[in-house]
Amino acid sequence: MIVHLVDGTYELFRYFLSPAAAFERTAPEELRAVRGVVTSMLGMLEGGATHLGVATDHVIESFRNGLWPGYKTGEGIDPVLYAQFEPLEDALRALGVVVWAMVEFEADDALAAAAAMAAADARVEQVVVCTPDKDLAHCVRDDRVVQLDRRTREVRNESGVQQKYGVSPASIPDWLALAGDSADGYPGLPGWGARSAATVLARYQHLEHIPKVAAQWDVSMRGAARLAATLADQWERALLFRHLAILRADAPIGADVDALRWKGPRADFAAWAERFGAPPLHERAAKLAAARSAVSR
Repeated sequence: MIVHLVDGTYELFRYFLSPAAAFERTAPEELRAVRGVVTSMLGMLEGGATHLGVATDHVIESFRNGLWPGYKTGEGIDPVLYAQFEPLEDALRALGVVVWAMVEFEADDALAAAAAMAAADARVEQVVVCTPDKDLAHCVRDDRVVQLDRRTREVRNESGVQQKYGVSPASIPDWLALAGDSADGYPGLPGWGARSAATVLARYQHLEHIPKVAAQWDVSMRGAARLAATLADQWERALLFRHLAILRADAPIGADVDALRWKGPRADFAAWAERFGAPPLHERAAKLAAARSAVSR
């Protein structure tokens, strides 16, 4: 079996901001992005997905906000978008999809925990983590756990991560610590950038392995002395940023692989389809569930 894990927060933003959302005009404005995501998840199921879980940031803030004051918050999010998080979670549950609505942790933590759980199950052939977020690249393992950008349709296995970022999945938190992650609100170290961080970490893999003195670096690059001095001077901050970047595979998700198998919509999904102005969504879900039930007999 193949397990699909979806970044619901990203999907909600994507549908809210996409010009393609114009086709959702039959849905009320406060549910248009929700309808887009739910329709997309149903499309995944119709396309053959059998085991599916979606993670959302029920509360944007997490434990990381207490560690770094500049970490991302819900400030500045369009209220119309912000108000659609909870309806999205409820509508997906009505569709019959497992939803992890995270409060203390983030959606990315839930995806990391679910990926680790699914990869540990010998019945699982592959885990597909559906998000373009850089920090989730840390979860990629060979061809067993891969990352899928559903917008571009790009699939990245371990070699794909190496090709895109210049470092292996294991080094992604170290790379983010040095280069920073503007999406999550921490800047990295002064003078360090994506290219310099990748060049050094491709050789040393983790922060602790980087020699403190540039003269000992087994890499050739301009500004090495300045970068080494900055790393030494801001060592504790680098470790903090890496801590922020490491996803919590121990996040509470309360589900195993069997729980992710889609069994069909709940009765209340019909009401959601009506609210979306799209009654055929319920008919499609019910038809798919009946077809799968007939096959399994």
